[in-house]
Amino acid sequence: MRVLLIEDDEMIAQGLETALRQMGAVVDWIRDGAQATAALSAAVFDLVLLDLGLPNRDGISILRDFRQRGDATPVIILTARDEIQNRVAGLDAGADDYVVKPFDLDELAARMRSVLRRASGRGDPAIQHGDLRLDPVTRTVEHKGRPVSLSAHEYAVLEALLQRPGAVLSRAQLEDRLYGWDEPIGSNAVEVYIHGLRRKLGPDAIRTLRGVGYFIPK
Repeated sequence: MRVLLIEDDEMIAQGLETALRQMGAVVDWIRDGAQATAALSAAVFDLVLLDLGLPNRDGISILRDFRQRGDATPVIILTARDEIQNRVAGLDAGADDYVVKPFDLDELAARMRSVLRRASGRGDPAIQHGDLRLDPVTRTVEHKGRPVSLSAHEYAVLEALLQRPGAVLSRAQLEDRLYGWDEPIGSNAVEVYIHGLRRKLGPDAIRTLRGVGYFIPK
């Protein structure tokens, strides 16, 4: 899961970034409203965590423009503004959830999973596909009822593919799920993780469309 964190308070942002990385997320952190607009236009994210009181541009304005472009990426507002009119304005602007600071990290994690689940049209938090079951709450994977031990990057690749069975994801699209802007990318990193997943789940678990990318059969 790749998360864009838009937050100008350095202490809050650093704590959140650490917690999100411990959850297995790839995190890109933006402190400025104008930079946030550019970031949302330049990259694809699974989830956006958005503060409202930002320098150079307010979060509500950013959100309205984001939605007017037709982007349905889930957005959770994180803010100290707890008045009812601010909550209404945020939700009406297109936010999927509204969380008031200070907040509990476990609750935020649950809300993140909830909006991602709704965005994918699933009722059950776990993703079940054939003999595979991936549980984002516990970050565990089972194959034919047996637990499978995966590295963090193998899990991220499998989760991305299981969210859209039959859809082909390119190496670049998978890299976006694995690495933030400031992280170096190995030239064959995705291939290594795919090889590891096939070794653990079976050679036909993930297919290759030569020259295009990888997919899990429907």
